[in-house]
Amino acid sequence: MIDRLQVARYRVRAQQLDRERGDLADTAVLDLGAQETGPDGALWALAVRGVEAPADADLVWLWTLRGAPHAYRRSEAAEVAATVAPWSEADAAKRIFDASKPLKAAGIPVLEALDALAGQMRAIVTGPMAKGEVSGRLHEVMPEPYQRFCRSCDAVHLYEMPFRLAAMRAGLELRPHTSPPVLEPAPGLEAADAFPDRLDPVRAYLHLCGPATVKEVAEYVDSPVKEVKAHWPEDAVEVDVAGERRWILAADEEALRGADASGTRLLGPYDLFLQARDRGTLVDDPALAKRLWPVLGRPGAVLVDGAIAGLWRPRKSGKRFTVAVEPLRTWKPAELKRVEAEAERLAAFRGVALAGLDAAP
Repeated sequence: MIDRLQVARYRVRAQQLDRERGDLADTAVLDLGAQETGPDGALWALAVRGVEAPADADLVWLWTLRGAPHAYRRSEAAEVAATVAPWSEADAAKRIFDASKPLKAAGIPVLEALDALAGQMRAIVTGPMAKGEVSGRLHEVMPEPYQRFCRSCDAVHLYEMPFRLAAMRAGLELRPHTSPPVLEPAPGLEAADAFPDRLDPVRAYLHLCGPATVKEVAEYVDSPVKEVKAHWPEDAVEVDVAGERRWILAADEEALRGADASGTRLLGPYDLFLQARDRGTLVDDPALAKRLWPVLGRPGAVLVDGAIAGLWRPRKSGKRFTVAVEPLRTWKPAELKRVEAEAERLAAFRGVALAGLDAAP
């Protein structure tokens, strides 16, 4: 039987969170995409894996799984487009949530709708264009089943998920570090005919966030369980994790059973390590889980030797930058020193000086 800490330590190694130096080519999380949410998003996820200041030209930002923005290797953009495309009509309907209902009522297949949207977006976005302007132009040309009344905006506009999923089909990328998002054409962003196995989202999840169940993979990809089962790798093997049946790639089983990890990291709120769908594996206290994964305003996590040992939040007032940390247990002096070093790394990443570490008792 494999315990929770062993699983967490395996993921630390698989996701290279114990690595001091690395480059984009061998950074495994880019196979699944590094989520770009908040100031400590994709680039910070790469930094804590030893990748320092990659050039924007080497990365491409796309709306992909769950409609979230992710960073990938630009050289693999076409292969990524193929891997994250819906597998079927049912899969596409699941990924766009309630937007599928009016399309179904109008007799419009979801895949056909995404292609229609992509065609219009391709014609509209010929250079950098803010999302709001793109949405306004689409509102003028798309029929009623594609649109909804938005209470927060007090306006009628495109459903959000079809908009996001159609952008990549239109060959559009996100200009990095823009808010609101700016879209622009990405040369060569047509889905490839084939792609490496490591980019397959099911395999990538099992490798990076395994061992896992079919349901957990389906939740991450936002696909029906039936679809994920149909794309389940033949070389996935069953293992027992604290009495629960889970699966991992056969090539990773030995690493899982012998997993060990050391090191300290300040993980961003949407780091892949915290995105695994089996949150109970990382945190077995429901009250703590609610604090680590609230609906809004997630903190980061302090990772120490494979276990979540604290929460952290950045604090910036004028030119003063501090990192507020909340230990979940008593930290040894050496552990606190390593946390301070990681806070210094975060400050350098943000281009500011660290004024101090604000540690709760």
